[in-house]
Amino acid sequence: MLLLFGCSINAQKDTSWVTFRDEKTGLVGFRDHNGKVRIEAVYNDFTIARKFDKIVAVMEENTGKNKPYYLTKSGKKFGINSIYYFDNGPDCEREGYIRFRDNNTDKVGMFNGQGEIVIPAEYDDLTNVRNGLVVALKGAKKKYPRDSKPSDCNHFSWVGGKEYLIDTANYIIIENFKYESSLDFFSLKIEQEPVKDANRQSFLGVDGRYYSFIDYKKEFQNWLDSFLVDPPSPEKLIENSYHKIFFWKESDGWITETKIEFINKNYEYIESKFKNLHEATSDYSIFMDGLNPFIYTTSEFDAYYNNCKEPKDWQYPVMNVTINNKTEKVPYQDQFEFLRTENGYKLISATLKHE
Repeated sequence: MLLLFGCSINAQKDTSWVTFRDEKTGLVGFRDHNGKVRIEAVYNDFTIARKFDKIVAVMEENTGKNKPYYLTKSGKKFGINSIYYFDNGPDCEREGYIRFRDNNTDKVGMFNGQGEIVIPAEYDDLTNVRNGLVVALKGAKKKYPRDSKPSDCNHFSWVGGKEYLIDTANYIIIENFKYESSLDFFSLKIEQEPVKDANRQSFLGVDGRYYSFIDYKKEFQNWLDSFLVDPPSPEKLIENSYHKIFFWKESDGWITETKIEFINKNYEYIESKFKNLHEATSDYSIFMDGLNPFIYTTSEFDAYYNNCKEPKDWQYPVMNVTINNKTEKVPYQDQFEFLRTENGYKLISATLKHE
């Protein structure tokens, strides 16, 4: 009975809280899954998180006296004025960890869910945690565009330095790690020899073993080549599509149809485009992106976003196949987007511009 009681308490503790907005003040607070207010609405729109698991970046409304900080569910405040910013917004918790920046040294470190420093601020930059792994950069220099100033902190690129693959205890796993955003850290395999798999990249670890990861771009290209070996039938297209398709229509904007409706209506056109991809003269490109939160808004897509409603492109990328069509008239493009799901790549979106 004690064990069961303890489990139920832990389960309740681990349940995500969600944001709510006070109707009178417009400020943001947090409620639990039962609707009970856990933290009063005292925060402004600096708080971009929509869910609160262990850590969240907040700033109280009275900005003249208060500075942004990190907050735990217990009410612990830490990392005051040491927020890590990414893409002009505060960092979002991932796997119970969050990055911070030491403003005195301009170096980056990481907090755990208790507000403890687990990775000291000794790196130029860190990725978010992915399957307990972090890519760290050290010894690099910032390079600003000609028309930018050092004060424009988000408008620069890193030059030089050394990349490491580390874990959340700051243990170095791989030195001279060539980071690529297309690597799937959740596909990690550790072997004594490099893995012979066309979809994987292998790296020699400091322990002498080889760490391999699926490369989404290689995986998708190989899947697409296999998928298009024969002209796909309507049934095959339907099988490899999301249950509804989002597509752009000039007169109406974004529209959704069931995959059966969409494929049956547009099969001949889609089949002709996919068939041409096998030709040597075919002109197409593949881009990797994430779900657009302004298009895919319903709750069924929640698993594809993090707590800040940012797409999990590191785990569920969207592969965009853009086909360039050259005609005697104005050149145009067709686009097909495939979402990587737990059941493989599925066609989810299309932009078709018939001649």
